[in-house]
Amino acid sequence: MDKSQTEMNILVTPEMANFSGKMHGGAMLKKLDEVAYTTAIQYCGNYAVTLSVDQVLFKNPVEIGEFVTFLASVNYTGRTSMEIGIKVVAKNLKEQTVRHTHSCFFTMVAVDEQGNSAEVPPLQPSTEVAKRRFNDALRRRQRRMEKA
Repeated sequence: MDKSQTEMNILVTPEMANFSGKMHGGAMLKKLDEVAYTTAIQYCGNYAVTLSVDQVLFKNPVEIGEFVTFLASVNYTGRTSMEIGIKVVAKNLKEQTVRHTHSCFFTMVAVDEQGNSAEVPPLQPSTEVAKRRFNDALRRRQRRMEKA
């Protein structure tokens, strides 16, 4: 895996549960933010802060006791910002079934030790998948700019 990609895993434990016994949405959002941060800092080498979260899609609930994998990639870079795309899959360890549960996009901004925005290395997508992600991210960025 190159430095623009991250894979992280957790076991969903009871303290992450909501009142219906599923993983709490807030617990999932916290983990997603941690994954986005890890991916951003790994890519740019600087501390990074969350600027925005786009299109968090809660496709399926996650059960307590499931093994969750976060697959993240830097999809696009601006001068100081990065779009991080995250796909979440949950595995039921007893049944050995896997399903896509969540998708989202985080915009992270690199900052230096003084808290000022820092430049990030330009992303050079080389595969067809990376090029598609880059172009999709560029369109999302343009839509965000139009709304601002």
